[in-house]
Amino acid sequence: MLKEVPVKSSSRNQLIDITGEVRKLVSQSKVKEGTCLVYIPHTTAGVTINENADPDVKKDILKKLSSLIPEHESYSHAEGNSDAHIKSSLVGCNLSVPIKDSSLMLGTWQGILFCEFDGPRNRKAIIQIIKSD
Repeated sequence: MLKEVPVKSSSRNQLIDITGEVRKLVSQSKVKEGTCLVYIPHTTAGVTINENADPDVKKDILKKLSSLIPEHESYSHAEGNSDAHIKSSLVGCNLSVPIKDSSLMLGTWQGILFCEFDGPRNRKAIIQIIKSD
C-alpha cells in the first residue's frame, strides 16, 4: 500500500505531528506485521521520530537547529533557503517503523514529526506499508 498524506505548514520552521494519519493508514492496510516507511519528497523538509507529549521538545529542537544553522549567513545558494537544505540533510527524509498486531511499534512518548524548514507550504509525506512474509 502506497499513499500520500498532505501536510500544510504555517511557519518557516515547524514540526508537525503526522502520527495519527500514519496510524490510520496502517490500520486501513490490514497489515498485521510489517514495516511502515515514511518518505518526504522535498529538499527543504524532513521527518523524524521524537517525543510528542511535551510541545517544548519540538520548540527546543527547532531552536537548536536554528542556532546551529542560522537562516541568514553567507550561503552561496541564491534562493535564500540554504539553511533549510542543510537542516533537511541533517534530519533526513525517511524513516521506518515496525508494525506488529496492526499497530506502529512506537515508544510511549514517540510521534512521527514532519519537519518543515522552508514554509509555510503545502507539502506531502509518502507512506508505504509493507507486509512481512
